[in-house]
Amino acid sequence: MLKKIFFFILILVSIISVGYFLTKDKDALEFSSEKWKNWTESETELSTRWNMIESLRENHKLNGKTKQELIILLGEPQIKTDKEFYYHLGMSGFGINTGTLYFEFDNQNKVIKFDIWDG
Repeated sequence: MLKKIFFFILILVSIISVGYFLTKDKDALEFSSEKWKNWTESETELSTRWNMIESLRENHKLNGKTKQELIILLGEPQIKTDKEFYYHLGMSGFGINTGTLYFEFDNQNKVIKFDIWDG
C-alpha cells in the first residue's frame, strides 16, 4: 500500500513538473527598447511589456540608472514626479489585472528602488 502511495505521488509530481516547465516563460519576449517605447495597448498586444519585463530586469541594471538613462531606454513614463516614474505594463499574463513598473529616485536622480505592481 505504501509503495502505491509513493508511486502515485512520484507520478503526480512528475506530471506537475513537466507541465510547469512546458508552460514556463512561453510568453516571454526579449526586451526591445523600440518595441517598449512604441507599444500601444490593443487586443493583439495586451501583454507585450509584461512579456518583456523579465528580460529587462535580467539584462539591464536598473538600480543606479539616471532619469535620462531610463527615458532613453524606456521612453517617457506615463506618470512622472520629482522622485518617481510609473510605466504602464498593460494586461498581466492572467488577463484580468494591469500592471505598473515603478521607479524611485534619490537626490542625484538615480534609481534607488524599482518594483512591479500587478493589480
